[in-house]
Amino acid sequence: MIHWLRDASEPLPDTRLALPPGSEAPGLLAAGGELNPARLAEAYSKGVFPWYSEGQPVLWWSPDPRMVLWVDEFKLTRSLRKTIARFTRSPSCEVRIDSAFEQVIRACAASPREGQDGTWIVPDMVQAYTHWHALGAVHSFETWIDGELVGGLYGIGMGRMFFGESMFSRRTDASKIALAALVCFCREHGIDLIDCQQHTDHLASMGGRELPRSVFEAAIAARLRAPPVTTWNYHQRLWARLVPPSAPEVFSDEGRP
Repeated sequence: MIHWLRDASEPLPDTRLALPPGSEAPGLLAAGGELNPARLAEAYSKGVFPWYSEGQPVLWWSPDPRMVLWVDEFKLTRSLRKTIARFTRSPSCEVRIDSAFEQVIRACAASPREGQDGTWIVPDMVQAYTHWHALGAVHSFETWIDGELVGGLYGIGMGRMFFGESMFSRRTDASKIALAALVCFCREHGIDLIDCQQHTDHLASMGGRELPRSVFEAAIAARLRAPPVTTWNYHQRLWARLVPPSAPEVFSDEGRP
C-alpha cells in the first residue's frame, strides 16, 4: 500500500517501504504532498525524487537499483572526443552554467525521454524547480553555438553530490557536450558521483551503471555532509579535466582508439 502524504510537515516514509522490483510500480514510495523547495530538499537528501504526469498527484520514487555515473567512469567515445575538440576550438561555441535555466527546463519538458510517452516535467514541476534554482540549489549546464542555446541539462547540487534530472538537444551531441562539461566541473570540485535515477541505454553507453539502493543511499549521505560548491561557473580550462591538453590526440582529428 502506498503512503499518502496528508500534511506538509509529514516526512517521507522510509525508502525500504517503496514498492519492490517486479511490482506494478517498482520504486514508488509515496503520493501527495506539496512540491516546494523544502520538500524537494528533504526528498533528494533521502535519494527520493518526484515523477508524475499531468492530472496525477505528486508521486515520490526511490527505485532499487539506482542508476548512477561515477565521474571517473565517464566514457568519452572517439566521436565525442572529436566533437569536443571542434567545439573547444571554435570561439562561437561555449558552455555556460545557469545563464538560461528556465529555457533549459522548458526545453527538457518539451523533449521526449527514452521509454516514456509524453513529458514528465509538468508545469508544477517547472515552477518548483525554477523556484529552487532561484534559491541556489538547481543548476543548468548549457551548450551554446553562435549565441543559440542548442542543448543542455539540469540537476541539483547538494554537498558534493549532483542529482541529474533531464537533458535536451537541438543539435547532434549538444546534450552530450553539456554532460561532458558537467563531468569536468564535477572533477574540478571534488564531486565524484552523479545520480541518474533510472537505467537507460543512453546513460549506460556513457558509463552509467546501477547500484543497490542501500549502497546509493550510503554514498549520498556521506557526500551531503561535505561542504557545498559555492561558485557555479564554467571555464574553458575545465575541459582539461576530461582530456588533458598535453595529450596529442585531444585537439586533433584523429581521436583515440
